Amino acid sequence: MNPLTLVIAQIIVGILLIILVLLQQRGGGMGILGGISSQFYGTRRGLEKTIFIFTVALGILFIALSVISFLI
Repeated sequence: MNPLTLVIAQIIVGILLIILVLLQQRGGGMGILGGISSQFYGTRRGLEKTIFIFTVALGILFIALSVISFLI
């Protein structure tokens, strides 16, 4: 595999990973540190679950691409 192709693939996967992380709706901000959290943590459903699965898959793919590019 061409090293340039690996670099381009890493950039694309990295950008997609950033977008998917920003799309996730979880998080309580700074209020969660002081115990002031009114959110209910339930199970993920629908689009939220799909975004989570794609985020994990892209994270694994990014790590694999990084290891492959390191070894080449």
